[in-house]
Amino acid sequence: MDRKRRRFHCRQEERRHPDKTEIRELPVAYPENITGTSQGRGNSGIFLQDMYEIQVLDCYNNETYVNGQTGSVYKQTPPLANAMRKPGEWNVYDIIYSAPIFKEDGTYRVPPRVTVIQNGIVLQNNTTILGTTEYIGFPKVVKHGAGPIRLQSHGDPSEPISFRNIWIREM
Repeated sequence: MDRKRRRFHCRQEERRHPDKTEIRELPVAYPENITGTSQGRGNSGIFLQDMYEIQVLDCYNNETYVNGQTGSVYKQTPPLANAMRKPGEWNVYDIIYSAPIFKEDGTYRVPPRVTVIQNGIVLQNNTTILGTTEYIGFPKVVKHGAGPIRLQSHGDPSEPISFRNIWIREM
């Protein structure tokens, strides 16, 4: 794979989420020589409104906990399938996200929902997101407004992954 490899910790899309957003054709590639195991192998994520994480992880012949697999709503909902291509090949994600609507008291009137498709295979199908992504503990419902799309990298010791040509469409 011919590409310039760089480590990054966080990159934010400057536009703020409208009520519904489609992230179309988000290509992600893991290097052919990737090393590591479980969550230490190409661990990344796509944060919606900077609150809710869709897990991105090299899950090709790489076992990890069920709600930490690629395409999971991290620590909440496991993916319906493992559609990961082998390292060295591009994986393409399509994400359709509906932002939450809050009541005055800060609870959900309408919870956030997400559909995740990887390489043409549905991993999440209009899945309700329970709350914020928490590393430890349960999701929290936190009233918020618009927020960015954030690409995450943990800086794990494995070789860095690549993103390219991300298309975002407000719906």
